[in-house]
Amino acid sequence: MARFWRQYRRRRAGLYGLGALVLIALVALAAPLLVGGDVRSVTDAPGTALESPSGRFPLGTDQFGRSLLGLLLWGARVSLAVGLLAAALSVAIGTLIGILAGHFGGWFSTIAMRVTDWFLVMPALVLATVLSRSVWTVILAIGVTSWPTTARLVRAQTIAVESRPYIERAKALGGGHRHIMSRHVLPNVMPLVLSQTTLCISSAILTEATLAFLGLGDPTVVSWGGMLQDAREAGAVSSGHWWYLAPPGIAIAVVALAFTLCGRAIETVLNPKLGVGR
Repeated sequence: MARFWRQYRRRRAGLYGLGALVLIALVALAAPLLVGGDVRSVTDAPGTALESPSGRFPLGTDQFGRSLLGLLLWGARVSLAVGLLAAALSVAIGTLIGILAGHFGGWFSTIAMRVTDWFLVMPALVLATVLSRSVWTVILAIGVTSWPTTARLVRAQTIAVESRPYIERAKALGGGHRHIMSRHVLPNVMPLVLSQTTLCISSAILTEATLAFLGLGDPTVVSWGGMLQDAREAGAVSSGHWWYLAPPGIAIAVVALAFTLCGRAIETVLNPKLGVGR
């Protein structure tokens, strides 16, 4: 870990991304202390509808008179949680399928890859429309439909690892399938899985925002995508209320970019060949 951190901190872009994520995570965790839970209430809104930014409301108010700054902080909790949980589910499924397909090969690998191809063209929108509207539905829809890329990458890495001589020696010494996959293959594919996870999180956050913007998210919770949906319904685009659209849109872009920078930095540290010529 110490060696990894020494190499990681040489990547300035990765440090910027990590710093942004730490700051956003701390603000999201402290949202109940910073703005309180009443900021989400529609009936007890402190302002009037669609107020422009001012000293009292730095980012203005929404169509119900709620502070957009407070909603932005609360929305960070949901958007980050959905991104992390959906990415964890996606990477777990993809890693399991990839290792099994690469290890056993043959007809099992063929069937697994055909199933992977089917999920590869299946959008999260399909599951989100047939299931009930909730945060867990969004997490399930994103996680179940976004694992094929990880599965393909892990399968290719597994095949490469199992072609090495020490795998043959382990098999000759009586190592079974479980021993080979858990003690030799998994540790060697974990660097790839780690870098893929950070990239999956940014993709999951964007997908959650898209589903919420289309009205497929949980209407009872505040998220950045839900804020964009509310702004669209309030006619913020046509009426020129830019302060309603800009904050959640910028927040989504910043978090997605930060996770991408961290993912690229981790990938470069774990595979130094990628840093050649940069």
